[in-house]
Amino acid sequence: MTGAARTPVVALMGNPNVGKSTVFNALTGARQHTGNWSGKTVSGARGVLHCGGREVALVDLPGTYSLRPRSAEERVARDFLVSGEANAAVLVADATCLERNLILILQVLEVIPNVVVCLNLMDEARKKRIRIDVPALARELGVPVVPCAARRGRGLPQLTQAVCRLLDGETVPHPTTIRYPAEIEQAVRASALPRAEALAALSAQPPAGLTPQQLDDRMTAAAALRAEEIALTCVQVPADADARDRRIDRVLLSRRFGLPLILLLLAAVFYITLFGANVPSEWLGDHLLGLGAPFAAGLSALGLPPFAVSLLVDGLWRVLATVVSVMLPPMAIFFPLFTLLEDAGYLPRVAFQLDHAFRRAHACGKQSLTMCLGQKRMRNPMNFHLR
Repeated sequence: MTGAARTPVVALMGNPNVGKSTVFNALTGARQHTGNWSGKTVSGARGVLHCGGREVALVDLPGTYSLRPRSAEERVARDFLVSGEANAAVLVADATCLERNLILILQVLEVIPNVVVCLNLMDEARKKRIRIDVPALARELGVPVVPCAARRGRGLPQLTQAVCRLLDGETVPHPTTIRYPAEIEQAVRASALPRAEALAALSAQPPAGLTPQQLDDRMTAAAALRAEEIALTCVQVPADADARDRRIDRVLLSRRFGLPLILLLLAAVFYITLFGANVPSEWLGDHLLGLGAPFAAGLSALGLPPFAVSLLVDGLWRVLATVVSVMLPPMAIFFPLFTLLEDAGYLPRVAFQLDHAFRRAHACGKQSLTMCLGQKRMRNPMNFHLR
């Protein structure tokens, strides 16, 4: 057996925008970029988690709302989980909207029982006066639940300990199950397969009288109902907890102001990126290309023939200097701006606002953010050459 095969693998999963990459960076010491626009993470990033003297491979999977995939990111996450490669999973949940996150948690528990729930953003939940009974939540789910505030580093040592105890067999999970409608439960029992395999088989061959879409709707509704039951038992949310967000949404998502605000803000981002990058691009170009002459003199002094000097200076160095001066300044401006919009919660609202229009083209709203990234990359080199 190889060393790689002996290394335990833990999958890190969660909905988009729950701080999953922040948890990954904190646990592994990596520096993965945080952000949730489409295309940010399509393949899982890998890092090393230390359990005492043992190394554990931690795989950061793309954010997903469901194990019934509707996008490339969700298919990657589901395929990795059902492949059996993971020995355990850490599910990162947003404490400020736990009920929505519970749907994915319940679906994952049907596939893999070795789960630790990382209840992230507890500091934000306290600001909104949301109270979560963590022991009751652990009893309802049947798996360990660790409250965390990953950005502040709170709860992460306890999370690591919980994962290590789970891998060592010191913690024995007893995951809850979703109660499906009678015809689905009967089909699961009749299959004589393990529950997870039977449910997967039903997706390919629904029970008599149900279409694949009807089966998916009923299974999703059952998971949502169980999530609501758990949330009602374990979570206390003040009536005005989301009052500020709702006021903001009435403006940002309104039919009158929503689209103009999107166009205005994205135009401002592109203007700052394209024109703000001109000065540093010119400065970098002048200084980097200016090093060509002393570089050529140094190579000649070493006795290199003229064709080799020309190849290294006029070819390799000029190309490298041009690429760096063209691409580095706009990237250094654009991506921090996009990250600020993401952290403020505006990019998910853009995706939601544009989702209806993109669905008419058989796409989804998240792809509008990918188009923004592509437009930026196409326009900036043209801007450089036309200066």
